[in-house]
Amino acid sequence: MAHPSSELQKTIFETLTGDLSLTSLLGGPKVFDRRPERIAFPYLTLGRTAVVDWSTGTEDGSEHILTLHVWAKGGGKQETYEIMDKISERLNGANLPLEGHHLVNLQLQFAEARQETDSATYHGILRFRAVTEPVA
Repeated sequence: MAHPSSELQKTIFETLTGDLSLTSLLGGPKVFDRRPERIAFPYLTLGRTAVVDWSTGTEDGSEHILTLHVWAKGGGKQETYEIMDKISERLNGANLPLEGHHLVNLQLQFAEARQETDSATYHGILRFRAVTEPVA
């Protein structure tokens, strides 16, 4: 069975790259697991994930804190907000399929948009909390 964080990242990637309204805003399925060297703005990167044991006395479980990063330039903060809103609409409260695991919940916990210091680049940060349980 795959690790639940790996399955969660896989299904989030598939969900976001399969969303035509989001890929339209990004100018294509520009979702990456790290910042690419040479790619046109805007794009999205899957950032850090932290996992904590969320087991009870009778059930196993994991809590995942996932960070997504939006990178924009030409459209400024407004473009960043639009992309962040689309991601939030698609993921917040979503019931996404996971192989070997059950997604109990997926909720937006934090969002921030800012201009990077000494740069024309805008950076949006979205932090989601997910709880998963293994399928028996």
